Order: sequence, then C-alpha cells, then structure tokens
Amino acid sequence: MKLLQAIKNNIPNAITCLNLLCGALVIVAAFRPFDTLLCGLQGYQLAFVLMGLAAVADFLDGFAARLLHAVSPLGKELDSLSDCVSFGLAPAITLYNVMQAAGCLQWVCLTAMMIPVFGALRLARFNVDTNQATTFTGLPIPANAIFWIGFINYYATHHTAVGQWIVLAFIVMLSFLMVCNLRMFSLKLHSLQLKDAWKQYLLIAASVTFVVLGGISGLACVIIFYVIMSLLFREK
Repeated sequence: MKLLQAIKNNIPNAITCLNLLCGALVIVAAFRPFDTLLCGLQGYQLAFVLMGLAAVADFLDGFAARLLHAVSPLGKELDSLSDCVSFGLAPAITLYNVMQAAGCLQWVCLTAMMIPVFGALRLARFNVDTNQATTFTGLPIPANAIFWIGFINYYATHHTAVGQWIVLAFIVMLSFLMVCNLRMFSLKLHSLQLKDAWKQYLLIAASVTFVVLGGISGLACVIIFYVIMSLLFREK
C-alpha cells in the first residue's frame, strides 16, 4: 500500500519532469534553428512543438495533483523550476540562435538572456505571493513563451523587415511585463457564466481570430491583446 501511495503521490511530479525534459530538448533543437531535424521540421519549429508539449505537461501536472490529492510543496517548487527552463530559458535560447543566424550584433543577441532572468524573478514572486490565485501580478511566464513562439516564427522568415532594435525593444518590454505590478486576469475559466468569464471568452475569440489570420505568428498578437485587455480592464 505504501508503494502504491508513493507512486500516486509522484505521478504529478513525473509529469512535471516531462515538462522540464521538453524544455531541455527545446534548447538542443534551438542550436540548429534552420536545419531540418525531425518530420521535416526545422530546429526552431521543432522547438515550438516541444514548448507546446511542455505547456500541456504544465497543465496536466496540476490537474493530476488535484485529481489524486497529491499537491505538495515539492511539486510546487519542481513546477517553478521546470517552467523557468521550458518557458524562460528555452524561448530565450531559441530567440538567441535565430537572431544570430539573422546576423544581429552579438550583444543584442545576448540580451535574450534577460528573458529567463526576469522569468525566474516572476516565478519566485508568484511562489511567495498568496494573492495570485484568481489574478496575476505581471505577465505569467507561460504567456511569455507563447508570445515568443509567435514572434520568433514571424522573425525567422521576416527578419530583414524586423530590425534587431525592434527585437531588443520586445525583449525589454516582455521582461518588464513579467515583473511589473500590473494586475492581469487569470487565463483559467473559474466559471462558465458569461458575466463572470467574459474576459476569458473574449480572449479565446481573439486568439482564434489571430491564429486563423496569422498562423503561429498570431500567438504574439494574442499576448499583446491580453496585456491591452489587462490595462483597459484592470483587476483590483
């Protein structure tokens, strides 16, 4: 019985480790951004798929923990460490390598490392803040990764039209948004009633529209829209 209980308690942690593994594999793929690596996908495209799988694991570990009544302080810390890699370091390394391939100045490429640094600060603050159950303070780090998936996808094929200074501006802006005091509504549906969840429904509708019109690149617009909504309809 003790063995079965131990296995049950560690199922969420095992799923969290899959999140971390996907994040680590993103970094491997990112160092060959324009080489065809798997199923016809270039390195940066494979990185997007792996970040998406990390996001699925990030959702499932919390779901499994609640379902199995296996929520633990260890799981919370492991989740934050995994998120820092998968949604902070992984998109930063992908961006760094795509910028290098596009011929950006080395020091500009290195500013991409601001993303995991500020992402870690964001996660650390989240872990000690008890007021972020239904709202967030600052941009959540998974939303940061979603933005960079969309932006990098566009930049990889349009880097001649998007100068390195624009990329630098976005790096600084997204890093600041993760640690600022802006109250942002939760992306989770805590109620299905329109009067309680109209912001989430509006964001979902906008997300579908942006992705249909812009493909993967539309994900960057989704996060910009999310930030604008949070500014216009500030949480208390």
